[in-house]
Order: sequence, then structure tokens, then C-alpha cells
Amino acid sequence: MAGEAQCLSYTGCNFLRQRLVLATLSGRPLKIRKIRAKEEDPGLRDFEASFIRLIDKVTNGSRIEINQTGTTLYYQPGLLYGGSLEHDCSPSRGIGYYLESLLCLAPFMKHPLKIVLRGVTNDRVDPSVDVLKATALPLLKKFGIDGESLEIKINRRGMPPKGGGEILFACPVRKVLQPVQFTDPGKIKRIRGTAYSVRVSPQMANRMVESARGILNKFLPDIYIYTDHMKGVSSGKSPGFGMCLTAETINGTILSAELASNPQGQGAAVLPEELGQNCAKLLLEEIYRGGCVDSTNQSLALLLMTLGQRDVSKVLLGPLSPYTIEFLRHLRSFFQIMFKIETKTAEEEHAGGEKVLMTCVGIGFSNLSKTIR
Repeated sequence: MAGEAQCLSYTGCNFLRQRLVLATLSGRPLKIRKIRAKEEDPGLRDFEASFIRLIDKVTNGSRIEINQTGTTLYYQPGLLYGGSLEHDCSPSRGIGYYLESLLCLAPFMKHPLKIVLRGVTNDRVDPSVDVLKATALPLLKKFGIDGESLEIKINRRGMPPKGGGEILFACPVRKVLQPVQFTDPGKIKRIRGTAYSVRVSPQMANRMVESARGILNKFLPDIYIYTDHMKGVSSGKSPGFGMCLTAETINGTILSAELASNPQGQGAAVLPEELGQNCAKLLLEEIYRGGCVDSTNQSLALLLMTLGQRDVSKVLLGPLSPYTIEFLRHLRSFFQIMFKIETKTAEEEHAGGEKVLMTCVGIGFSNLSKTIR
């Protein structure tokens, strides 16, 4: 089968993760050329090389070829194997960079995945572990991927530049996914959050909570923000603080926003009060954009819809992010699937920004390796 599948060819370093994840799921080989070919320091970066190593760990029999300069990558996917693993992520990107892709792959392994990832848990670039724990896990449950073994546990926090964080991600395997009809976000009923601080005064967390509540209390009484101050070994190697907020609706939609302080020695110092206020405003903006899935997890929802049974799935999303739009193009080239996209104006939805109703019929993807036992 793999020999017959046509090799897909791309140029450039953008959307490397999307391409590798979809190639692994569809079993189609992939060639990416001209990776930063014109830059002074050409080829793959250390975080991308680390990501390729991670893909190699969770699969069995993958063939990966990279030329000497690192500007061309050939990838022939193997079988998703899973099992108990460990991986040291590059500190130049957050653990979220790796975890986002694992969330896409984990349900289709041969053995349930249980992996320890080490690196930066919270930074300003990638979705933090807190946000993925609060938003991506409930999303997986909607597609029938649930059970006691589905968890993300933060053992240690690590802030950039040195990291030192550690998390555990475990996910059960499923043979098929359920189709979803997820079109009514519902009204916001409560806001939860975490204000964390490592290697700085524990007061920082309280100051962030005060300022965030100052804004959010005008809208909603049910707000609870935990303070999480980690000491000693579990606080990683660099100082920092930040906040992650989630708004939950009566229908189980979870929207999130987060902010972290600048890494030590980079950029201007941020006051905890400012950070708390800005994070609260970001959450209000995310609520305004709305939809049933927040902007971090749009591509995960679309992928799970694509891989569902041959039945209609519908999801209402807020405005599509550029990352999601590119993801839709990739879904078309790897799985030959097109979504029906209907825009809903603010008047029809009674609130917030413009929404998009995404409809598709799943390809009936079945986890073959699970049945072989």
C-alpha cells in the first residue's frame, strides 16, 4: 500500500508539523525541499529536528532522510506504535508545540500512549500545557476518546529560556471516532484559571489574580483563579510568571486565553497587574470571537471530524486562523476531503463576531493496528 501511495512534495519550512502529522495518519510519503534555503543558517532548526525525532519515537518503521545541509527532508511514515516513552523537547519552543501534534496522533496508536515530555511548559509562542489540558482534552472526549487514562499532568513548570519543566501525557486508543454535531456554544456560566509563578515572589500570582478579577467581575460572578507557586526542583530553571484563563459555557464549550512574562533578559519587564488585565481582555476577545472550539484547537477539531465515521459532523467555529486555513488545504491534499463552509453573521448568532459553520462527512478512518493484537 505504502509503495503505491503518491509522494507529496512541498517547499519551505512553514507548517512542517501539519505535514508530518497528516502524512503519518494518511500513510503517504512526503518530501519537503528548500527549508530556509536562502537564509544564512539554512536547514532545519533544533526544535524541528527534535519534533522529527519525536515522530520517529511514536512510530515503528518510519523512514526519515535529511540531506547534509538540512534543507531537504524525505519522510515515509511507519505504523503508529505508542507505548511508554520519554522525550526531551528543545527549549527554544514550548512543550505545547510537540503536544499539539501528539494530541492528533495519540488516539490512533497500536498501544495506549504514555509519554513524559521535558522542556518549557509555558512561553509566549506556543499554547501552554495548561491551555491544552483545559481545552483539548474535553474536545477529545466529545469525539469519544475518553477514559481514566486520558490525562495531562504537570510535574514541573519550566519557563524560557532554560526550561526544566516536565509533563506526563497519557491517551487511550480508539478504533473509530464518533461524529459530532456541535453547533450551539451556549452562554458562558463560569470562568476558571491558573496564575502561576516560578522562581519569583509568590505575591506575583496574587497580583495577577486581583487585576484579572477587576475586569472579569463586571461580567460574571462565578470566577475562580487558582494560584500555583512551585518551589525548588519543580520550578524549573528560569524565573517567570503567567496566567491561563478559561471560560466554560452551559453546553460544555471551553474558550481559553493565556499570557506569560517575557523570558529573563529578553524584552521589557512586564508588571503582573498588566499581565492579568491583558489576559482578561484576551479572554473577552476570544469569547467575542466565539464558536464551539477556541482558536487554539480549530485544526484538532477539523482533523477529528475528517477521521470520523462516514457520517456528517458539524462544528461552529469563530473566525478561522491562518494556521487553520492552511490546515484545510493540507487535509484536501492528504485525505481528498472538502468541508462545506457557511458563514454566520453576528445577527444570526445574536452575539460576537462572525462565525463559520464547518460541515464534512468523515472518511471512515479506522485504527487498523488496534485490531491486529
